[in-house]
Amino acid sequence: MRKPGSAEMCMSAAYAAILNHLTVRSNPDPPRSSRGGNGTKLEPKAAPQDLELQPTAEDVRLWGESFDNVMATACGRKWFRDFLRCEYSEENILFWLACEDLKKETNPEIVEEKARIIYEDYISILSPKEVSLDSRVREMVNRNMVEPSRHTFDEAQLQIFTLMHRDSYPRFVNSQQYRNLVDKYLKNTAKLQSTNNSAGASTQQQQTQSSSSSNSQQRAGSTG
Repeated sequence: MRKPGSAEMCMSAAYAAILNHLTVRSNPDPPRSSRGGNGTKLEPKAAPQDLELQPTAEDVRLWGESFDNVMATACGRKWFRDFLRCEYSEENILFWLACEDLKKETNPEIVEEKARIIYEDYISILSPKEVSLDSRVREMVNRNMVEPSRHTFDEAQLQIFTLMHRDSYPRFVNSQQYRNLVDKYLKNTAKLQSTNNSAGASTQQQQTQSSSSSNSQQRAGSTG
């Protein structure tokens, strides 16, 4: 068996020190502000679950234009998350959503608890949902965790956003899942518009013919 190198041992020691620091800082009895009305411990949602949402034709069109449009709405995030789940990389959007949730929190005690949960779920090398971060960002997160704040994971969140944009988004818009949405919403809408335009043109033609016939009858009556 290969013996761990000094770099690996230092990294493991760093994670152990951070987790130990957080454990020591934690109050054995969580503060009242971190408990629900029934006394149960508050578990901050690392990734708020989007409801079952159905997109509009405009949504589908905008998703094909940019990744920002996908992430701007709950519906877009829901469909993109479903795609990432199929690719076994759902942890990326879960981490991003957890960071968004953390940035909305104002209670320092809850901020620290949520930061700890995010670290253990997505940053720790022991987590099965660990996201892929470079060493620079990972070290920055480790330093920030000494005094967690709402912005502890900002650099990490940006890196994961960029990763999803660069790697996952192109596959999403070329996936069968997205093509099905295009077929269902955009092509059907185009057919409906074409049908409406044809019907409108036919009605206008009939009105023109009717008007011409009426004018001819009036001229004939005047001549008589």
